[in-house]
Amino acid sequence: MADLTSDLAVVFGGPSPEHDVSVLTGLQAARALGARCLYWTKTGEWYEVDPGLEANAFVEGVPRGATRVQLLLESGFSSEAGRFGRPRPLGIDVAVVCCHGGPGEDGTLQGALDLAGVKYTGPTLAGAAIGMDKLAFRAVMAAAGLPTLPRALLEVTTSEVGFSPPYIVKPRFGGSSIGIAANVADVGTAVALLGANRHLRAGAVIEPYRADLFDLQIGVRTWPELALSAIERPLRTPRAGGAAGEPEILGYADKYVGGEGMASAPRELPADIDEGLGRTLRDVASAVARLCSVRGVARVDFLSDGHELFVNEINTVPGSLARYLWIDPVVPFRTLLSDMVAEARARPSRHYTVEGADGTVLKGAASIAAKLS
Repeated sequence: MADLTSDLAVVFGGPSPEHDVSVLTGLQAARALGARCLYWTKTGEWYEVDPGLEANAFVEGVPRGATRVQLLLESGFSSEAGRFGRPRPLGIDVAVVCCHGGPGEDGTLQGALDLAGVKYTGPTLAGAAIGMDKLAFRAVMAAAGLPTLPRALLEVTTSEVGFSPPYIVKPRFGGSSIGIAANVADVGTAVALLGANRHLRAGAVIEPYRADLFDLQIGVRTWPELALSAIERPLRTPRAGGAAGEPEILGYADKYVGGEGMASAPRELPADIDEGLGRTLRDVASAVARLCSVRGVARVDFLSDGHELFVNEINTVPGSLARYLWIDPVVPFRTLLSDMVAEARARPSRHYTVEGADGTVLKGAASIAAKLS
């Protein structure tokens, strides 16, 4: 293992339903890079922790021996100020973001890092926000002419949606399968879920539930150039009580119960699909990456019946950083991470300018009192 890199830190955890999976991804990345670890707790505090820890050290929360730190907009990651001292910058220039879901993947953390002047891997604020908002993402795909299923906003006042049941209801803002309800019989039942499912309270979308469709996924990375991974077909667990042969949606347990994030989930890799369908999927995935300004490593998720193909969503900070997908061509995990860090240094996300704010408008302005009269 390489020596710890003083100006590099892996960031993981956060106040998200996917907190635990983020811990797994972060520890994997830290081991591969030999980097420092910054743990974001479920309640929003920051700690520097030993990169050699195992996942079970985080079961009860903050591990023993952790050191409290802060993320300050004026100085980035810094030590916690003592009684008489001032916070001391930790000297972290690049954050390897391994936060899944919640504020770590919706643009909130990205905006804070931009303001603090800390470079980071993964999506920009705008890219993260588009990827996390299922309604906005589908609108961008449809506007570009890419194949998608219908998707509509679901509110308590919704009485019709313009497409036939059965339905699937999803949190509008969410990075995984948590909170999804499949095979919903009618709009009234879908609306009732809004008050019963806490994951839907921040917003929900509704779309057709197609039992004939299966999942296809592909990794995208953007440095040193746009590249695509092998295509995988994740394997689902049959739904308890469902009809014989009826597939379930790709659920949270299917993805993560193996204990290594997505890396240990059951899959067919490479997917055994029609060659033409594979070419189309790769072309569409490249278009999605451009439209969403993908940065670092992302995973684009599709639905297909073996003939038709539909863009489902993009995961801008995928589980295990999609390391398991890079088998053709083979990309070692350390290389995947090192390229992400190189991109963060060479292609920073922060692009602020004060050009045009030259004082001309202020000089010519009347008094504020006059403007208010």
